Amino acid sequence: MANRLISSSDPQRTGVVLIAIVVCLAALQFAQNIAAPMTLAVVTGVIVAPLMDFFDRLKIPVGYAAMIIMVATILGLGVLVLALEPLFWRVTAEIPKIRLELQSLIYDMRSMLRGLDDMSSEVQKALGGDADATASTEKAADTALPTVSDALFLAPVILGQVLVFAGTFYFFLLTRLEVYSALAKRIGGVAQSASIQQRFKTAESLVSRYFVTISIINMGLGMSLAGVLMLIGLPLFWVWGMAAFMLNYVLYVGPGLMAVGLLLSGLINFDGLMVGAPFAAYVCLNMLEAQFVTPSLVGKHVSLNALLVFVALVFGLWFWGPIGGIVSIPVMVIAAALLDDKVVKRVNTVQSG
Repeated sequence: MANRLISSSDPQRTGVVLIAIVVCLAALQFAQNIAAPMTLAVVTGVIVAPLMDFFDRLKIPVGYAAMIIMVATILGLGVLVLALEPLFWRVTAEIPKIRLELQSLIYDMRSMLRGLDDMSSEVQKALGGDADATASTEKAADTALPTVSDALFLAPVILGQVLVFAGTFYFFLLTRLEVYSALAKRIGGVAQSASIQQRFKTAESLVSRYFVTISIINMGLGMSLAGVLMLIGLPLFWVWGMAAFMLNYVLYVGPGLMAVGLLLSGLINFDGLMVGAPFAAYVCLNMLEAQFVTPSLVGKHVSLNALLVFVALVFGLWFWGPIGGIVSIPVMVIAAALLDDKVVKRVNTVQSG
């Protein structure tokens, strides 16, 4: 009788859990303007949490330490945005030239394949197709650029997200130990509260060191790219280096955007074979970083399945847009650090040693 009750309750429990997950995801999607910056703030707080411990050892009050870290973080992000602003306006100003270059390339390709086009037209006529419909599909559609009114409309939303991020970030740093304690008691009860709380601290340390390592790697990639582009003679080489540093945090998508951007920049600034020089330089540096540098350094901290990383990144971009792409990998690293007993034991051994 008991076995029958258990077997009948398990599918019900599974169904309830699945429904709860769907409802939570729908709520997070609906409230993404609030939930996304809050999640980003918590992830950022976990990454910079060791600074709170450092300030605590210096006997600095928790409130002052949290305020210092929050102001420094927001100022740093602001400096990065301002540094990338010239690149944005330059790309915007060069869009007509980029369009002309692309149209020229397309025209050259059409002239090379004109024989195939004529053959296709003959086949369509023989089959009774409409050649005018085919010709109409070749007309390029103009892409509308964002206007000043669009920017003014988005400004309150962006400002609100910045305020949500700042408030969540500050109060998480202020109360993170209390949050860990409450979650530990909720998960394991009073008996296992201490061990679970220690697991949170260990995962926090692991994630922080992981992203410090990633930041150093990205900084090296950005500086190397800036140096190569300076030798090539590409304008705003330091802005491209900073863009490579920032976009490399968003796996797959960031390097892809950099490659496309440098290819377009080569079309604008160079002629002949030099058109592909910026693109080729970045691809070579990125392959060197992805195949040798990152596995040798990051693999010592935590290893992630490549397919799982890609799925998490795609889901994050679909779910929350750019913020989702930024937080998807950190959230997965935090989850891996919390759930992997071998990783936690290895980090504890290193810390004790």
